[in-house]
Amino acid sequence: MSFNETMKALSAPERREILNLLKNGSMTAGEIGDHFDMTGATVSYHLSTLKKAGLIFESRQKNYIYYSLNASVLEELILWIEDLKGGEKNEK
Repeated sequence: MSFNETMKALSAPERREILNLLKNGSMTAGEIGDHFDMTGATVSYHLSTLKKAGLIFESRQKNYIYYSLNASVLEELILWIEDLKGGEKNEK
């Protein structure tokens, strides 16, 4: 996991909302775009940023590309944050 890429991807509220949508299952770019007031190119940009960070992955099924949440990267981030919080408690 590239920590910098992950944090950059999580910095935009639209990308966080896309992750929230994907927690319920895979979706196409069009299905994701239906939840936002933005162009297809902007949706594509956000999906690309999330893919680059490893937060989502894509799979092709016939003529469609489905995007899914990559929970393992999120779990690594949560573990890092929990470890950071634990270190803070140990110093007090």
